[in-house]
Amino acid sequence: MSGMRVLVTGSRGYLGRRVVEQLTGAGHEVVPFAGDVRSAEVPACDGVVHLAALVRIRESFNNPLDYYDVNLTGTLRLLRAGAPRFVLASTAGVYGTPCGPVLAEDHPRVPTNPYAATKAAAEDALTWTARTGVAGAVLRLFNIAGGGDRDDTRLVTRACGVAAGRVPSLEVYGDGTAVRDFVHVRDAARAFVLALETAEPGRCEAYNVGATPASVNDVLAAVERGTGNPVEVVRRPAHPGETRELRADTAKLRGLGWEPRESGLAEIVADQWAAERRH
Repeated sequence: MSGMRVLVTGSRGYLGRRVVEQLTGAGHEVVPFAGDVRSAEVPACDGVVHLAALVRIRESFNNPLDYYDVNLTGTLRLLRAGAPRFVLASTAGVYGTPCGPVLAEDHPRVPTNPYAATKAAAEDALTWTARTGVAGAVLRLFNIAGGGDRDDTRLVTRACGVAAGRVPSLEVYGDGTAVRDFVHVRDAARAFVLALETAEPGRCEAYNVGATPASVNDVLAAVERGTGNPVEVVRRPAHPGETRELRADTAKLRGLGWEPRESGLAEIVADQWAAERRH
């Protein structure tokens, strides 16, 4: 596809920086969004990649209206600007507490926190808007990692921080056998570019973005092997009702030609550890 002028919200964030790199590498002109998505001017563009959002689950319980204001109202405002292509960053959290270990995009959405609920509402807004002719795509991210992440609430990042001595310990809830699906941030960024380029007018498709299922214990072992250092763990009781296993069915995304290139667990850990050492 010929180069497009693409507005990227959240372009300075962890994922946003990699999306900008991938868009530029694919020959597109990137327009970083400046200001608050609820009020700043929205420049004319051929497409939007909307990454900016409030994302803290615990915080969302205390400030649900703020989350709806930013995550939903901001999305509505960007949609009203009328770009013909629109890609929304969403979350696997829209599935809530699923009844099976492997999740496909047609699994019912039952969000269990205000953050995930705002993302489900934003998905709906894009889905209905697409029926007016917009080419839409929703990317439901599982656990992005690597690439120099600085968010110590994420498992791989915190484990590497503990191994480096920068963070005192890692809390593990339960026996560490709970499985989650991990994907390197650059592989996730490639998915956004592909979704933008292949979106069809009048349709909105949802895609899971995951790559490597691994347990908490698997991650801890990989970090200790990759760094040569121990990871201090504090054990806590398991959260009641926690889903034991969440794996992303990515057949739909792979059908577009996407393949993870850097999402092996050892690769993710090595990449994050290298960034940890540089800092």
